[in-house]
Amino acid sequence: MFLDASGSAPMTNRTLEAFQAGLADGWTDPARLHTESRRARQLLDASREAIAEALGARPEHTHLAHSPHAAIERVIAGVFTARRGRDRIVASAVERDATLHAATHVAAGNVTTVPVDARGHLDLEAFAAEIAVPDVALAAVQHANHEIGTVQRLADVAALTAAAKVPLLVDATASIGHGPSPAHWDALVANPADWGGPAGLGIVALRPQTRWLPAWPEGDDWAPGGVLVPAVLAAAVALQERREELDATSLRLHGLVSRVRDAAAAWPGVDVVGDPDERLPHVVTFSCLYVDGEALLTRLDREGIAVGSGSACTTSTLEPSRVLAAVGALSHGNVRLGLHPGVTDADIDRLVALMPRVIADLRAEAGAPEVA
Repeated sequence: MFLDASGSAPMTNRTLEAFQAGLADGWTDPARLHTESRRARQLLDASREAIAEALGARPEHTHLAHSPHAAIERVIAGVFTARRGRDRIVASAVERDATLHAATHVAAGNVTTVPVDARGHLDLEAFAAEIAVPDVALAAVQHANHEIGTVQRLADVAALTAAAKVPLLVDATASIGHGPSPAHWDALVANPADWGGPAGLGIVALRPQTRWLPAWPEGDDWAPGGVLVPAVLAAAVALQERREELDATSLRLHGLVSRVRDAAAAWPGVDVVGDPDERLPHVVTFSCLYVDGEALLTRLDREGIAVGSGSACTTSTLEPSRVLAAVGALSHGNVRLGLHPGVTDADIDRLVALMPRVIADLRAEAGAPEVA
């Protein structure tokens, strides 16, 4: 039972078939001039156009990168380079590590993080004060949080950045394919693996008026050496499939997450985090007092249930979540669920029935005090 699809969702049969078709017709270098390459170029261009349309962007301003992290790094570097004379980046405190690390590198550490409230919403007053200073090159505010699911109020954020004439970079890697694409951005990053496409691909969309300059070696594009054409085709097909079933799937998963939120709120010593209403339909995180996150993940894995825990941006270790700390929640002993369209009511029934016993057993094994 796979409940850790936030960031990497299973591919459907339709997407796998598209990938296989891409291998048959798009296997060669699309930059060459022979018939096989022209066929690959047609697949690549059509796929890019479909993805751009879903993002509300123009194909000529939609770029492909080797990963979401590479996309974030290149768009931050490109926009920052074009903003000569401005050397500071402003970001929300709950941005992905990739965003903050790239910003810190590009701006030589001159990065200001703006706090969020207990539900994960950006402090707009503090944000407005920071971007009003004329040294700001760009602002980075995600569409929705990858760990707690809170959706930011981007219309308000964009009104502030427009007034300050600061480009707004929106990380939509957790939201595209799960609801309407964000309308307010100057640059946007998306992650095909999150909507059920192949891993190893990142998308950058820019508004026509967004200025950027290459901040990388001459001759390099957004994806040096090119991208895998079958992966781009599969990503476009996966996104189209999600969009065709978006309303029904979002409604169903929203209901399943609500069931988890309501059940977890009743378990002793468990706090559910994130906004209960302004949230992604498929993501929920709850923290368990006196429970070790790694032990919790391992115990559930033995039961055949895959969940996330710790920081969603850390793949090799279960480090405490910086996002949970930013909202004032317990940053240890958390469970993060990312539901994909294949999750059923029976799956959630099993999880909700099992969790209280697993939490109680782990507390007892650790000698933790009784939680009322």
